[in-house]
Amino acid sequence: MRYLPLNDADRATMLERIGVENIDALFCDVPAEARLDGPVDLPIHKSEMQVERDMHAMASQNMPAGSAPFFCGAGAYRHHVPATVDHIIQRSEFLTSYTPYQPEITQGTLQYLFEFQSQVAELTGMEVANASMYDGSTAAGEAVLMAHRVTRRNHAVVSGRVHPQYVDVIANLSDMGGFGLTHVPPTIQGAEDLLSSVDENTACVVVQNPDFFGSVNDYTELAEAVHARGALLIVVVTESVSLGVLKTPGTMGADIVVGEGQSLGNGLNFGGPYVGLFAAREKFLRQMPGRLCGETVDADGKRGFVLTLSTREQHIRRDKATSNICTNSGLCSLAFTAHLSLLGGNGLQHLARLNHEQAVDLAGRLGAIDGVKPINETFFNEFTIELPQPADMVVEALAVRGVLGGVPVSRLIPDGGFENYLLVAATETCAPEDMAAYGAALKEVLS
Repeated sequence: MRYLPLNDADRATMLERIGVENIDALFCDVPAEARLDGPVDLPIHKSEMQVERDMHAMASQNMPAGSAPFFCGAGAYRHHVPATVDHIIQRSEFLTSYTPYQPEITQGTLQYLFEFQSQVAELTGMEVANASMYDGSTAAGEAVLMAHRVTRRNHAVVSGRVHPQYVDVIANLSDMGGFGLTHVPPTIQGAEDLLSSVDENTACVVVQNPDFFGSVNDYTELAEAVHARGALLIVVVTESVSLGVLKTPGTMGADIVVGEGQSLGNGLNFGGPYVGLFAAREKFLRQMPGRLCGETVDADGKRGFVLTLSTREQHIRRDKATSNICTNSGLCSLAFTAHLSLLGGNGLQHLARLNHEQAVDLAGRLGAIDGVKPINETFFNEFTIELPQPADMVVEALAVRGVLGGVPVSRLIPDGGFENYLLVAATETCAPEDMAAYGAALKEVLS
């Protein structure tokens, strides 16, 4: 059955009403190089059973993360998710309505969001956290918009060591909002001069820890210098497990902390869905995007949870909204909270230390291979190595040998002269035999 609710007359009426000549005019903002010049190369018609068979055949060409030694990171990390997490997120206590407008019938949703906020605030060392966002990149973009509102300034400075995809989202939102942006050129080593780009019109400086290349940094002195110039410091965290052992951004003096929560409770899922973390100083509470759940008591004095603050455009007048992101990642945030609750504080610290130990072990193995040079002085569970030949070719050769060896830096920064650099991640899922297979395969490829 085909679902075609509109005829040609209906379409013509709609186009006339909104004042455009044809459907193509609706896509004028999409760059020409991003548009297709014809139909997608797929059969026009097949049965449902045949489509399923063909899709399965296409999917079987992939090499899933769990089917081979896996060392990819660059913002999405493979961690073990306990089976208990999947059980908890399906329990009826939490399967209440998606949007908790009526607290009397959505206590399950409100409580886990409240607990999620509490965990994120403690992890980041901040005073308040919201009830999640789409993912880390959109959280970063919203943080910059929030900094503009707080400071009433209209320019942002972004470190060259912030994940390139996060930078793209920040740049997109800044461009559409009419705000200025300075992106410092990316460098792997050496000090990064961010302060020279900060002036009286700068709303914020955005940095990442561990940074895109894996290095661990302490931004305490930078925070003091940024504050002295009237701007805010935003710290991005793409690997939330690192917060189990590293100095918290809040302790460093960050004003807003954003991050990706995928590492806890959520699988790689071929790129999503993920869950954005967002925390800030309490004095900026009313400028935070998203929504905030709070704890209260009912008429009988019993503990309960409510939607305390909702500054999204679906709750209030659009021109008064702090964010036009109209949803959160509720199920992913529940998985995050369930996993972190199962670990507890000591468990998270143990998991983080294990990740670091695995990465140190792997860096030593790879660094012993002729032509391989580890770059980072300090790192958590991800590091950069320099190879004697283009990293993308090495990764392809490793895949042929059954090893997913990492992410070429040039894949995400194509024009920076990083062709020979490879990002490598090692988590608790990397067994000793996986590392041995990687070392043997890399030695063979480079020989």
